[in-house]
Amino acid sequence: MKEAEQNKAENFAVLSAMMKAGLKPGPKLSPIEYARRLAVEKALQQRRYCDAFALWRSCPHKACCRQRRCGGDAADCLRRALDRVPHPQQWRARQDILAATPPNIGAPERAARQCMPRDLYE
Repeated sequence: MKEAEQNKAENFAVLSAMMKAGLKPGPKLSPIEYARRLAVEKALQQRRYCDAFALWRSCPHKACCRQRRCGGDAADCLRRALDRVPHPQQWRARQDILAATPPNIGAPERAARQCMPRDLYE
């Protein structure tokens, strides 16, 4: 019981110091803004997966092969390739993307980056 009271006292001290410093929680996103940012990040996430799986190597668009990255419709390209890419490789790509994610990223962006490739279409 004593340890719980000590944790409460520490939490109160931290919160009161934040209030004195003028730190306030940021404003919440409106549902429309959240959905917009989530959709934009999901489109970027599809392109990240296309590049992680090197789908440009088998792409029929010459520009993708030349640039060595997806330069066309990433959503369509990824959808076609999902059955060919093994699940462990998909999991590893997701883990690499999450490892490169900054800790202070926004909620919609974090939600999109936590998706597996197949989750981007369901």
